[in-house]
Amino acid sequence: MSTYKKEVGTSVQNFAGNYPGAVEGQLWYDSTNKDFKYQYPNVTSAGAWSTGGALNTARQYLASSTSGTQTASLGFGGDNGATYLAITESYNGTSWTEVNDLNTAKATLAGAGTSTSALGFGGNNNTPSIVGLTESWNGTSWTEVNDLNTARAQLGGVGADNTSALAFGGEIAPSNVANTENWNGTSWTEVNDLNTARVWLSGAGTSTDALGFGGVVPPPYVANTESWNGTSWTEVNDLNSARGYGAGAGTSTSALYFGGFSPVLSPTTTAVTEQWDGTSWTETTDLNTARYGHGGSGSVSAALAFGGNNATTQTTATEEWTGAGAPVGAWSTGGSLNTARGYSAGAGTQTSALHFGGSIPPSTAVTESYDGTSWTEVNDLNTARNSLAGAGADNTSALAFGGSGPTAITESWNGTSWTEVNDLNTARSGLGGAGINTSALAFGGTVSPNAQTESWNGTSWTNVADLNLGRFGISGVGASNTSALAFAGEATPPNTGNTELWNGSSWTEVNNLNTVRQYSGAAGIQTSALAFGGEGPPSLANTEDWNGVSWVEVADLSTARYALPGAGDTSAALAFGGFTPASTATEEWNNPSNIVKTLTD
Repeated sequence: MSTYKKEVGTSVQNFAGNYPGAVEGQLWYDSTNKDFKYQYPNVTSAGAWSTGGALNTARQYLASSTSGTQTASLGFGGDNGATYLAITESYNGTSWTEVNDLNTAKATLAGAGTSTSALGFGGNNNTPSIVGLTESWNGTSWTEVNDLNTARAQLGGVGADNTSALAFGGEIAPSNVANTENWNGTSWTEVNDLNTARVWLSGAGTSTDALGFGGVVPPPYVANTESWNGTSWTEVNDLNSARGYGAGAGTSTSALYFGGFSPVLSPTTTAVTEQWDGTSWTETTDLNTARYGHGGSGSVSAALAFGGNNATTQTTATEEWTGAGAPVGAWSTGGSLNTARGYSAGAGTQTSALHFGGSIPPSTAVTESYDGTSWTEVNDLNTARNSLAGAGADNTSALAFGGSGPTAITESWNGTSWTEVNDLNTARSGLGGAGINTSALAFGGTVSPNAQTESWNGTSWTNVADLNLGRFGISGVGASNTSALAFAGEATPPNTGNTELWNGSSWTEVNNLNTVRQYSGAAGIQTSALAFGGEGPPSLANTEDWNGVSWVEVADLSTARYALPGAGDTSAALAFGGFTPASTATEEWNNPSNIVKTLTD
């Protein structure tokens, strides 16, 4: 006879409440509530935009490789508000790299293809003002090829690569056109026109199977959507929001349209995102940054939006779309601290953490140990203080150093009690820390913004190379005194998002946080970290994920707060305490997070 153990390999576990050791799909019996339960990954229900690596050059009215992916796309041309640009940048899923320029600087052009095989065509240039110029990208450089038959700007374009593309609509001053042309790798051929002549429209798909949507038919902005079958255009269901200057991604049966501009919208520069299912458009999650005149590429499961104008100026902002059904990280409630406090320090993992010192107010020496479920008060620090830093692998081994006074006091935790050891060379508070209790790093701090860095070898501190930017309220993570990441803080004033990487000898400036702050929580190591909470002002709930190259905004804390410590890593982290005012709240980060389901009759 088949049994659960025979089929799955384990017996049904008995646990009082939710079972923290359960893996995806595992069944257990909750003896407290007398229910059978299992867990499964939390996924996005409607898709979401998150911050990607910024363009090197802020610009609007640029073109993109429309068939590129979220991890391999090209952005080219555009203008910076003062001049037309030939700049080309390539995205690798993390950051943009400048590559060889277009031969002719231009804006309001269209693009097609991939990051290694692209086409750029039409647009505005200085002389003449509207061009039919076409350039082909081979993965390394651009080559001028045969022009469009009808020179135009503000047109739509799609295509699989540099041998197959479609150009449609646009402007031949002072008139809009419905002209459609097909590229065969050598030349353009005029084919059947759009049903509605317009400018500033967007598209998705290929040269034989495409969708064209939105745009402007002066004076109105339109919601018109047309489907191309390789021969002719057919009008299909309209967008929900009439607008132009947006960007598209996807195919003729599964597309996204995001951002844009329309004087009838409020605000006129919009973040609205709509998804096409082959029949109709549905509004879904907005962009984080409203914009128009931007680039776009990818699919409904993984798209990219970059550049454009954010209603104030040209922007470098890049956003990555994760479609519905993708696993996501999230914060959930953990066991509360016994003593509410902020400006404290922490160390360890999500299931084995230590919390020490801080301000209630006044300053306290209280130490608490976390076992993955609840906090237990253990022996106090020898010296009560706040604004200190910590390092440590778990709740049996940690280091506490610096703090209010300011002080240079350093204490070592052996799992039972704190012992005073050799002091820092420089007394300071509001400093950052990284590493473990035998190999740690201390950096930054105050009385004045301090750039000093000290390295701990298990016995004493040694002065090493300074930070590039002195600051206090700084956060940090790292595995040892040879590898660390420092970020955020106040540099008298203002607050900063500056991030620096330590290689054991010196600090190197790398990509900044998206949200400037001081006294944020931190978890992880130098190549994979989380920054959460902090003071902007106001108190923040923002969480950002560091992938070794850049920061990406992810799910917020449930409770906005600052001066909180953290523990763990980017898969399983812990945020605890802080000021909102003084808090006992503990939150657990899991990526991907899990949902517990109770079996019912």
